[in-house]
Amino acid sequence: MKKLVHVLNGPNLNLLGKRQPEIYGRETLEDVERLCGELARTVGLSLRFEQSNAESGLIDLIHEARGEAAAIIINPGAYSHTSIAILDALNTFEGPVIEVHISNIHKREAFRHHSYVSLRADGVIAGCGIEGYQLALRRIATLLAADG
Repeated sequence: MKKLVHVLNGPNLNLLGKRQPEIYGRETLEDVERLCGELARTVGLSLRFEQSNAESGLIDLIHEARGEAAAIIINPGAYSHTSIAILDALNTFEGPVIEVHISNIHKREAFRHHSYVSLRADGVIAGCGIEGYQLALRRIATLLAADG
């Protein structure tokens, strides 16, 4: 049975490809899902790909992951910088967590330099565009293989 990875996306990522393409690129969230799905098949994983603009929606998805997922890849968007509640939810999840940011948050406004989610993440990928999701998925595959 393939191990399930939840890929969770936060606010405004539904507008990927349309919103600030000079920062986030022209690829859509559907493109990200397709590319991740192709890679997941090659590394023996399955995906549940979700997006929510609501903090509570992301928390509910993290809670659902507790019962079914081996790992979480999360792009919490702006909630990275504000949500202790998402951090608390991630702290209840026992598998690996990789945080992804399409842009390099450290080259942007000062308030984006801190991420609460990073306090729980086993890895953080920023500034690699949508390829960051694939890098995260490869890292998850490595971590899950090491766990047996």
